[in-house]
Amino acid sequence: MRAIIAGGTGFIGRALIAELQKNNWEIIVLSRTPSRVAEVFGSGVIGMVWNGGGDWSSLLGPQTVVVNLAGENISGRWTTAKKQRILESRLKAGEKIVQAVKSSEQPPAALIQASAVGFYGPHQSTPLNEEHPGGTGFLADVARQWEDSTKSLEKLGVRRCIIRTGMVLGHGGALKQMLPPFRMFMGGPVGHGHQGVSWIHLLDEVRAIRFLMENESEAGAYNLTAPNPTDFNKFAKILGEVLNRPSWLRTPPFVLRALFGSMADELLLTGQFALPEALQRAGFEFRFPDLKSALSDLLAR
Repeated sequence: MRAIIAGGTGFIGRALIAELQKNNWEIIVLSRTPSRVAEVFGSGVIGMVWNGGGDWSSLLGPQTVVVNLAGENISGRWTTAKKQRILESRLKAGEKIVQAVKSSEQPPAALIQASAVGFYGPHQSTPLNEEHPGGTGFLADVARQWEDSTKSLEKLGVRRCIIRTGMVLGHGGALKQMLPPFRMFMGGPVGHGHQGVSWIHLLDEVRAIRFLMENESEAGAYNLTAPNPTDFNKFAKILGEVLNRPSWLRTPPFVLRALFGSMADELLLTGQFALPEALQRAGFEFRFPDLKSALSDLLAR
């Protein structure tokens, strides 16, 4: 089988490519600079230009799965320009994929479309499965439009799986940013700490994506989160225990708002308790279903 991946040089994309390589997939990464693909992955991964038209669309067909992970990183202060880049990068990627599929002689076997648990908007303690409607706010609106950017491909008979990913724990991403204060004995919860943290180990994230790529009967929305979400108070406590560090120093909301603007209220001070019901119903088994085992594995390496 062949995978064509948009966003393959990002945090999740790199881990996914390593997972696919171990399982004998041919891999093509779409990039504005294909030479960077060779630098990152070596000769085993082919880089192709996004706007190559027929170059990569000619590779579509029943043996090919497209994975759309492309989009501006949401971390950092949300200026008006940053928010515009977050949205437009996702919509443009979806538009290019739709155009390529429509111009090809054969559609791909499937499309894996990235999204996020931010789709549900801020929630208190309500457990959320894939049947819950979309919420309100900037992130929820971005996620909804991101998902819809490739929706038209379903009418062409393309099997489409939407992956609503939570906080991915790995050697990078959010965990990388959390570790320094904990290691300096200055770690702790952010805000009141009751906000939901829907997390997933990076290995389970990419295993779940491959699971959906390979299972022809699966389609629709899937929460890519571990089956045991927690709140930030418990998350900080367990991270402190694994690091053998205290976890008592709470970051006040006003500090986060001063640093990150509206991002603090939508991403750091609120959250969701999202459950992977559709994924488990499909038969996927998590390697790291509980937070302590996930953090212990990552921080032991």
